[in-house]
Amino acid sequence: MSKSIFYHAGCPVCVSAEQDIINLIGQDNVEVVHFGEDRNRISEAENAGVKSVPALVTPSGNVLHINFGASMEDVKG
Repeated sequence: MSKSIFYHAGCPVCVSAEQDIINLIGQDNVEVVHFGEDRNRISEAENAGVKSVPALVTPSGNVLHINFGASMEDVKG
């Protein structure tokens, strides 16, 4: 993986965190995945270790859970 992936569900906490992440690391360094727009990527996030959103998966595979918007069970709901 060459860039970070930011997973979120579209809630206000997630949208705010998305803007902060983009401002911190740059648009070109992060892929944003909104589960409301791309539900097919939920299993990908879970396989990467995402337990709640918003979350950032770094290029080295570390998962950074940012604040707490929703559990993955809520997202799948």
